[in-house]
Amino acid sequence: MADSSADYVFKAQIAEEAERFDDMVDAVTEMVNAKHSDSKELAVEERNLLSVAYKNVVGVRRSAWRVLAKKKDEAAAAGLATEESVATEYMKKVEKELIDLCNKLINLVEEKLLTMSSAKDASVFYLKMQGDYHRYLAEIHVKGEKEEAQKSYEKATKDAAELPSTNSIRLGLALNYSVFQYEILSMKDEACDIAKTAFDEAIGELDSLEQEDYKDATLIMQLIRDNLTLWTNNKGGDEEDA
Repeated sequence: MADSSADYVFKAQIAEEAERFDDMVDAVTEMVNAKHSDSKELAVEERNLLSVAYKNVVGVRRSAWRVLAKKKDEAAAAGLATEESVATEYMKKVEKELIDLCNKLINLVEEKLLTMSSAKDASVFYLKMQGDYHRYLAEIHVKGEKEEAQKSYEKATKDAAELPSTNSIRLGLALNYSVFQYEILSMKDEACDIAKTAFDEAIGELDSLEQEDYKDATLIMQLIRDNLTLWTNNKGGDEEDA
């Protein structure tokens, strides 16, 4: 008998506990396929499992790619042809893994998750993810990904206007969209405008939140404020995203 979506949820949960994130990706992907076959939306817990799984496997490869790109450039600058070649080939291997994983998630969003979602917060969640993973591809200079990320973030931002200003998904979207504007497009004023507007709109509504929602909102708002401080001081460095 085929596994149910609940079976895949359990597999994803124990894979997360065991820090087997590649296995977790397999489990959450099958979970999405099973839910799609049953014409059912993902629950919030299931959405979060999906996000955690892909963020971990992609995150380690993004970090690896940056390290290898730096090593390649250092070897080239020092005239070390053999070392440059080794670093280049290794970087290409990681790059392929990164591209495959990002495209896998993007296709899940486009072909299944967005077609399954009726709630506004769910559609914003998935469009934000879509924008994020196009952004990761843009980071490694994949052609056309800047434009795709921009389209996803713009659509998500339009839909997010219907959510409360303190909604954690809306705040996380503003955080990541501003990072995209700053890091990928080098549109620094626009990045600051997006971040500051989101922060200012949410700050006055915090007192109306329940404790758990307050905690979620203020955590993301702190990241937004950290980025604004970094950007307005023109220090450069590593921006935070959700």
